[in-house]
Formats: sequence, structure tokens, C-alpha cells
Amino acid sequence: PNRLNVVRNDNTSWDYTKPFLLHRDRGKGRQRQAILGEHPSNGYGPHCPLLPLPANSSSVAMVSGLNPTKTNCSHIFNLFCLYGNVEKVKFMKSVPGTALVEMGDEYAVDRAVTHLNSIKVFGKKLNVCVSKQQAVIPSQVFELADGSSSYQDFSLTRNNRFNSTHSSRNIIQPPAAVLHFYNAPPTLSQHQLLKLCSEHDVPTFTKFKVFDAKTSSKTLSGLLEFSSKTEAVEALTVLNHHQIRIPSSSSPFTLKLCFSTSSHL
Repeated sequence: PNRLNVVRNDNTSWDYTKPFLLHRDRGKGRQRQAILGEHPSNGYGPHCPLLPLPANSSSVAMVSGLNPTKTNCSHIFNLFCLYGNVEKVKFMKSVPGTALVEMGDEYAVDRAVTHLNSIKVFGKKLNVCVSKQQAVIPSQVFELADGSSSYQDFSLTRNNRFNSTHSSRNIIQPPAAVLHFYNAPPTLSQHQLLKLCSEHDVPTFTKFKVFDAKTSSKTLSGLLEFSSKTEAVEALTVLNHHQIRIPSSSSPFTLKLCFSTSSHL
């Protein structure tokens, strides 16, 4: 024949001219996001075709090698949310230093595995892989070293970045020594950020740059350069979504961090 008729994109067929053909068995998460007009695979720029996922794909990632005394559910959310929506996080009581992360879809898990596997955080090397589980169930909940719960549901948090019309603005980058910060109070200074790092016992940055903002801008954004990729990862893991209060505002500012496309300042 002169023309192939591909009715869906899956592991057996793929139309690269129509990358958003739905595979009906992919799950509710992807269908909902496609209906919204945005797919979580977006980086920064135009839509790109999505390659078929392996047959053993799952919307749950398993991460081991976590430092059990320095890591909680929020820390995992802060790191994994850069690659897709995070629905639930659960530490496994029977396997110390191991957690399950349920994400919005299999593509989010695939990106998390690609970018986060083998990175070092808090003196430990992470192993991130696709879990055999298809969902995270809140069973055997216990108290972590810092007193927080071993299970947390993030499905309704506004800090998930892939469920709005702005999801295409997400910069999907591998861990790097330079962090991009945004949504900070307009009065935030370098000294205040250094103090924030010190108070939370995370590495301090070596270089600081603020982007020029419009006079009408209500927030501040810029770049933070650290001595190493590992130090930047640790700072982001703890400080991403930290709430900063200032006297002139009744509501706190939620500091947002992601890895920058810049290699240095």
C-alpha cells in the first residue's frame, strides 16, 4: 500500500506525525492530561513525539539507597516533581531506605528513572527503577526519623507542576550544579538565601544571579550555582517549595526550584 493507517500509538505501532494518538489502555492519568491539551513529556519548547514505553512500564517508581535519617516524603516529592506529577510517596517499613513513588503516568516514571538513577544525595547513591507495583497503597504506615509520616498523598497539592496549562513551561533537565529559582519574594536577598541554606543544614551556593524583572513583577527569579551537582541536588531536595513569609504580604511565597539549563554563571 501507498499509505499506512495507524490508529493508535503504542508498543506495536506509532504514527510520528500524530504523537498524541491515545493508547486507550494507558490509564486515566494520561487521558486526563491529554484532554487538558498538555502532555507531561513536554520539556521547554514545542511538542515532541513520545516514544513507546517498554511493556513492563508502570506509573510507580521504586527508589532505594535513600538516607533514612535525612529523607522524608516531602523531600522525595521535591525531587521527583521535576519530572512529572507525584501522586503518593510511601517508605517501605520492611526495606529501610526504600520508597515507592506513584506518579501521574508511566512517562513521568520513565523520565525520573532516566534523570535520577545513580545520583548521590546525602551521602548515598540512589537506585531508581520502575516498580512492579501499579499503585501505592497506604499500608504499614510508621514514623520516620524526623517524626513525619512514612506515607503522604500529594495528589491534591498545588505544587505539582504538570497539571495546568503552564505545564509546557517546565524545564526538564538532568541534575546540575546550577539551580533556577522562581516565585521568590521580590525583596529576597542573597544573604537571606544563604541564611536559609544554613538554617536547613544544606550546602550553600557559591554564585548568585537575579534576573531583571519588570517593575510590576510581584516575584523574584534567578540562578544559584553550587560547587557540585550533588550539593545542588541536596539543596533542592530540602528547600524546593519552602514557604517564605515577608511582613508586607499576608500570604507566604512558595520558593520553587528546578535544575537550570545553564552550566555555570
